[in-house]
Amino acid sequence: MSHLSRIFVVKIALTALLWGGPLLLFPSSWLHWLGFPVPEPQIFLRLLGMAYLALLVGYAFGLRMSLHHGYPAGAVWVGIVSNGGAFFLLAVAAVLGVWASWGVLAQSFMWVSAIGTGCITVGLVWLGPLGSHDARRDSCA
Repeated sequence: MSHLSRIFVVKIALTALLWGGPLLLFPSSWLHWLGFPVPEPQIFLRLLGMAYLALLVGYAFGLRMSLHHGYPAGAVWVGIVSNGGAFFLLAVAAVLGVWASWGVLAQSFMWVSAIGTGCITVGLVWLGPLGSHDARRDSCA
């Protein structure tokens, strides 16, 4: 398994277990118990969870291609934008103290999310656009 494939496996696991799954499936009482403020209407949580599920589909195709020795340029760039954007937003929120009043589990979750998205972004950039893959396979031609 290539390093890029491993990044996709980690991203798929984190997205399913920490972000998409809980937003789609957890009752709001569980989120509140963890120390998160729960927005109303809750449909926005479910829609975000569904968006994460859509990302999982793209990452699964990227994983499949990378396991078969291809370079999944589209999935890599989606991952860079998604994780890089999430890391930026989480870093700004951390500096502003957005989650400072949340419960300890929720704060820990946010820090793990910030570190996870930052590491995934670095890995995708390093193994993607800066990697040694064949540039001819990246083009649409």
